[in-house]
Amino acid sequence: MNQQDPSGQARFRPITTVEDLREHLQWAIELEHATLPPYLTALYSLDPERNAQAVEVISGVFVEEMIHLALAANLLNAVGGRPRVDTPRILSPHPRTMPHADPSIQLSLLPFGQEALTMFLRLEQPAHPGDPAEGDGYQTIGQFYDAVETGLRHLCTELGEEQVFTGDPARQVAAGPFGHTGGQLSPVTDLDSALAALEEIVEQGEGAARVDVWDGDVDMFHAQTKAVSHYYRFQELAEGRRYQLGDTPETGPTGETLTVDPAGVRPMRPNPRLEDHPEGSAIRTAQEAFNVAYGKLLQLLEQAFNGSPAMLGVSVGTMYALKGQAQSLMAMPDGEGTTAGPTFDYVAPEDRP
Repeated sequence: MNQQDPSGQARFRPITTVEDLREHLQWAIELEHATLPPYLTALYSLDPERNAQAVEVISGVFVEEMIHLALAANLLNAVGGRPRVDTPRILSPHPRTMPHADPSIQLSLLPFGQEALTMFLRLEQPAHPGDPAEGDGYQTIGQFYDAVETGLRHLCTELGEEQVFTGDPARQVAAGPFGHTGGQLSPVTDLDSALAALEEIVEQGEGAARVDVWDGDVDMFHAQTKAVSHYYRFQELAEGRRYQLGDTPETGPTGETLTVDPAGVRPMRPNPRLEDHPEGSAIRTAQEAFNVAYGKLLQLLEQAFNGSPAMLGVSVGTMYALKGQAQSLMAMPDGEGTTAGPTFDYVAPEDRP
């Protein structure tokens, strides 16, 4: 935990041991996963024909968050840790706070709209150049990863790289199902590859060097276009206009119009709960089936990150099945003009048929 200085302000406790580093990299896995349910919920609520542009933006962000999750697992495996994904800690009930973050970073399951975009913008908020590293209670994700980088560099200097990177290279996952995307999913085996993985995660979220709207990659849907970082992609949706060359964080987006049709959003009840419906009801039964399927996805990811990298590709097929289940839920009336939606509750392995 962060300690307190005499003024009462949080003071970061540095990462000084390999065990500290492994703990923080497990937190990285938890924070990267925490973004997935909110992004998926907003994505599933969009009619893909009436809101094709918004679907493209959010699905691109989701894929890159999956890459970040895999990179965090690669980092933890590289330093001799054991990634944990299929665990109750990974799926706290919504609304919830971001794992180990400042309480201002709140996560909810919301249909696409201004409230969801406000949440996403806070989640992906860039750190300012010079903001301090924060390994716990972090204000921004970038500051958390700064703390990881600082600790990693310190340990490599103090102990030597060979004493830090003790993991089995065979546990690393590579591009696989994400080879066609703009992000880079590469093995982590030493300090240089670890720093490259951290840079990939931060720049895709915040923008290059925290002063640019671009993330350094190519747009996965438009091969001739530079990719905009997550924060600025959500800003494009909020302002209804795309960034173009020459735009900066100060100018905002000045490019072509990006349209959203509010009538093409399924009106899901925010933060749905199993308890809202009696056992055996159609909605609750469908929600429980979704949760079992999501649990199986977590199981596949755990296997992929713990010695069976090929399972990452298998997990993609499970994601497509989840999409159909979620969209079926969002077609079920839930009273007062809203529809049902997925709850993303954790189901223990022994309770999955």
